[in-house]
Amino acid sequence: MASITLFVGSVYGNAENLAEQIQTHLNAQGHQVDIAEPATLEQVKSAEHALFVSSTTGQGDIPDNLYPLFIQMQAQMPMLTNKSVGVVALGDRSYGDTYCGAGRQIDALVQQLNANVVQPRLDVDAGEYFEPWEAVEPWLTQWIARL
Repeated sequence: MASITLFVGSVYGNAENLAEQIQTHLNAQGHQVDIAEPATLEQVKSAEHALFVSSTTGQGDIPDNLYPLFIQMQAQMPMLTNKSVGVVALGDRSYGDTYCGAGRQIDALVQQLNANVVQPRLDVDAGEYFEPWEAVEPWLTQWIARL
């Protein structure tokens, strides 16, 4: 079974609630899942597998609780070679170009850091999914199978 660390960017609690659902679901399958809060660069470096779950705020920005980690990762550029990573981005398509902006930035950064992105980023539209778990559960099943 896998050891997974969740890194969560949340403004109003939707991404945090989703991360808790992911944790409960994967723990029930026998995986060891921890939510990094507050998230640190050391946790990213030491994680066996990393899953980023983030909403988007402002004009496509990363939420305040995840932004310091993002800036540290940009500044220190820790290579994530051989680390399996996934990104779940929450957003609202009605915001146009900024839709899932935080997730897109995180995804671009982990790819720049040579992470093993085993499955394409999942963008979840709040206009389509009131409960993001509907979209996330099948994606998560595939992501876990590829670790």
